[in-house]
Amino acid sequence: MKTRSIMLCALAGIAITGLSLGAAWAADAKAATGDPYPLDTCPVTGEKLGAMGDQIIETINGREVRFCCAGCVSKYKAKTAEYDKKMDAAIVEQQKALYPLDTCVVLGGKLDAMGGGVDYIYQNRLVRFCCKGCIGKFEKEPGKYLAILDKAVIEKQKAEYPLDTCIASGEKLGGSMGEPVDFVMNNHLFRLCCASCADKLKKDPIKYTKILDDARKAKAQTPKK
Repeated sequence: MKTRSIMLCALAGIAITGLSLGAAWAADAKAATGDPYPLDTCPVTGEKLGAMGDQIIETINGREVRFCCAGCVSKYKAKTAEYDKKMDAAIVEQQKALYPLDTCVVLGGKLDAMGGGVDYIYQNRLVRFCCKGCIGKFEKEPGKYLAILDKAVIEKQKAEYPLDTCIASGEKLGGSMGEPVDFVMNNHLFRLCCASCADKLKKDPIKYTKILDDARKAKAQTPKK
């Protein structure tokens, strides 16, 4: 079974092995569906997802949101702006440390050139601008600018990537599967053995992000030889 799984995984990844899956996703499907919900708590109750049974996943205004129970969905929809603001603040706090650019993704100038950067959440993804005027330009071509952001994430995080195996399959990166596939989700770089492993990450982003973050912290604490 393992051999068959590896073969299927390899076939799925042949077309883009060694390329940036994050950039491809940004230019196409990501522009419509956004990134997966990146928080481990319900935006309504603050309860840990899974604490009350299976989490409820909804797409609301083009944005994936996960809830602790079905009853929270209607509460969220009744006060969407309020809960969006709460979620956005949590996502900024979560993703800002890893944000790869000190320049505006639209104009290219320094983020503080016009009095301080603007933190903006686009469908669960932190994007930073030099001013509020750039938000409208971004929203006209989100795929274009997300591809630029993905490229920057890959360039910044690749050198210090903490894992030598695929986080989804456990396969050795760069082994029998060929060159790793770079996949960007919630401003994190994940290096995968093949393209099909990205689906596993999108189904359970909290699990895999935690594994990656823990590995990054462990590597940072390990003395260099």
